[in-house]
Amino acid sequence: MLNNKMEVLSPAGDMECLVKAVDFGADAVFLAGKEFGMRTAPKNFDSQLLVKAVEYAHSKGAKVYVTCNTLPRNNELSRLPKFLCECGQCGVDAFIIADLGVLELAKKYAPKVQIHISTQAGIVNYASANAFYNMGASRVVLAREMSLEEIADIRAHTPSELELEVFVHGAMCVSFSGRCLISAYMTGRDANRGDCAQPCRWKYHLYEENREGQFFPVEENDDGTYLYNSKDMCMIDYIPQLYSAGVSSLKIEGRAKSAYYTAVVTNAYRHAVNAFYVGGCKSDYTVDERIRAELDKISHRQYSQGFYLGTQPGQNTSDGGYIRHYDFVATCESSEGNNAVIIQRNRFFAGDTLDVLPPDGIPFNITVNELFDEDGNSVESAPHPLQRLKAVTSGNIPSGSMLRKKRQS
Repeated sequence: MLNNKMEVLSPAGDMECLVKAVDFGADAVFLAGKEFGMRTAPKNFDSQLLVKAVEYAHSKGAKVYVTCNTLPRNNELSRLPKFLCECGQCGVDAFIIADLGVLELAKKYAPKVQIHISTQAGIVNYASANAFYNMGASRVVLAREMSLEEIADIRAHTPSELELEVFVHGAMCVSFSGRCLISAYMTGRDANRGDCAQPCRWKYHLYEENREGQFFPVEENDDGTYLYNSKDMCMIDYIPQLYSAGVSSLKIEGRAKSAYYTAVVTNAYRHAVNAFYVGGCKSDYTVDERIRAELDKISHRQYSQGFYLGTQPGQNTSDGGYIRHYDFVATCESSEGNNAVIIQRNRFFAGDTLDVLPPDGIPFNITVNELFDEDGNSVESAPHPLQRLKAVTSGNIPSGSMLRKKRQS
C-alpha cells in the first residue's frame, strides 16, 4: 500500500456537495441512495441523480462509494436487490456495508462492485479484518476507537491488497463507531437507521425526585453539563503517522454538512497529502500553516485526535455549539478579469474584503469594489439568498471559488 498515494475521501450529501468535493480535490466521494444509508437528513441521491453523480465523478477521475450500511429489517430486504442492481448498472465503484446479509446480497446482485466494510462493523483487530477480506471485501473502514499503533499492527497482519480506511476529520458520535441507542430510546429516531436526533449534543441537568421543579446541574460551567458531547476529529497534522501506520484512505465525515464545508476540508487535506508526497513522505513533514488555517474557517467544535495517539479524545463540556470565525457569503459562477458573476449565500457589502478559496491554488483576499444586481443597478449589499450579482473586485476570482467573510471579533 505504501507505494500508493493515500486517498482523500470526501462526503457528498447532495449533488452540489459532490461537485465541490470533486472540484476541490477528492479522489473519491461517499454518498447514499434514498434508502439503506446511515444519513437520512441529507437530500441523498435517487436512481437518476446517482447516474449523474457517477458520470460527473468519473469524468474527473474520482470514484463513488455508496453507503449501504444500515441494519435492514426483514421487511426491507425485498427492496435491496433492485437497489444493488441499479447501483451496479450505473457504475458505482464500491458499496460500504455493515451487515453480513447485505454483503452476500451485494455479491450476488452487483458482483462487479467492490465491497468496503463499514466502521459500523466495529473492526478493531486483524482477525476481523482478515475474515472480511476472505468474504470478498477489498477494504475495511476501521473503528474510530483505534490508535495508530493498533492500526499498524492490523496492517502488518493483513494482506497488502486489503485497504485500510480511517476517519480523519469531522464530527464524532458519542458511540464513536456507531450502534448507539440513545436517540432511539429518547426520541424514537433510530441512529442505526440513519435518523439520529443527536441527543448527545443536548444540555442536561439533574433532578432530585423529592424536590419537584428544582434542578441540580452536574455542571462544568454555569450553562450546565454536556455529558456526551464529543469533540470533532482533526488529523491533518498527522499525515506522516497515518502513512506509516499503513492507512490507504483518509475519510472526511460530513454527509449532512454544507457544500462549503466539503470544499474547504477536501481542499485542505488534498493540499496536505500532495505536499507530503512531493516532499518525499518524510516523517518530519509538517503542514503549511496556510493549509492548517483553512480548518478554522469552517464551523466546528473543539478539535481532537480521537484515540489515535493512545489517549481518550475527551468531551467538549463547555457548550454544545460550534466555533465560527468566518461566514460563507458567495460562490463565483464565472469571471472575466476583475468582473465576476457571483451567487450570494450570506449577506455582504460593497467595500468588504473577502477571503477567496479557489478550486486550485491557495486562498487570497480581494476587495469588492462595486456590486450590481441582474438588472445592472448598483447595490450596496447582497441581502437576498441565492441572488445572482455582478461584482467588480480588486482581482480575478477563479470560477468555482468559495468566498467567505471573517467575522468581527
